[in-house]
Amino acid sequence: MKLIQLGKSDVQLSRLVYGVWRLADAENTSTAHVREKIDLCLDQGITSFDHADIYGDYECERLFGQALAQDPSLRSKIQLISKCDIAIPSDKYPQRQVKYYDTSAAYIQMSVENSLKNLHTDYLDLLLIHRPDPFMNAAETGKTLDALIDSGKVRAVGISNFEVWDWRLLQSHMKHPLVVNQVEMSLLNRDVFTNGTLSAIQLDGLTPMAWSPLAGGALFQDSVATARLAPIFERICQQQNCSIDQAAVAWLLAHPANILPIVGTNHPERIKTLSKAMDVQIDRETWFEMLTAAAGHEVP
Repeated sequence: MKLIQLGKSDVQLSRLVYGVWRLADAENTSTAHVREKIDLCLDQGITSFDHADIYGDYECERLFGQALAQDPSLRSKIQLISKCDIAIPSDKYPQRQVKYYDTSAAYIQMSVENSLKNLHTDYLDLLLIHRPDPFMNAAETGKTLDALIDSGKVRAVGISNFEVWDWRLLQSHMKHPLVVNQVEMSLLNRDVFTNGTLSAIQLDGLTPMAWSPLAGGALFQDSVATARLAPIFERICQQQNCSIDQAAVAWLLAHPANILPIVGTNHPERIKTLSKAMDVQIDRETWFEMLTAAAGHEVP
């Protein structure tokens, strides 16, 4: 599978990234079962794994890390992504009264150290600030992120769900470049294509990553939009011997911005076929046909 270089860094991620946010929701969370999922990804060339400290009520990184602890040789074969700055009330943090964002030096450093410990690794390939923090001290946050790169604990940094003014403020206080913006992107969440976000990402030399490329499963639920898309999906799937989810991911892959979709499922049989999205061809007219059907009207 093709590797994509992130911005101006030397970090590369696989064209498809496996998202582990549901790892703790699986019926079987044993180390053997987690290892099976990792191996199924690696067999297809999916070498990048997307984490966040809060996933699974702070459990997903620990569950994944047990597989790395059992076989440390896995670390050299994969890229680890994590995110921080969302603080949620939890049994693990009973003192918290409300969900909030924290981009302070102390919080970022604490989160990274916890991620490294839970994942049984000495470094993260990519660290993202998970959400824009309206209380951010950009100078403090930028200095902290730079220091993490200089220390070798993080190879590169980026942001998630940031608007252009948010990431440019942070970047103005950093010597190392931000390399990624991870945003919601799918046939049912198309704003980034027209509101300037995807254009700004490319202008600033960042790499776009797409979370929830299947709109959180909404693509498979009864709705007016999915009804309009149904005949197009049926035609593509018949012609190219693929599934609807593979065609939907292929719609993102077809875009010239080199979008990295984050795909995730707990079912081994579905994991086995994730990379088939790479084989689905979506030409320009078909891309706009799908866009038009999803929106319910032609482009202006």
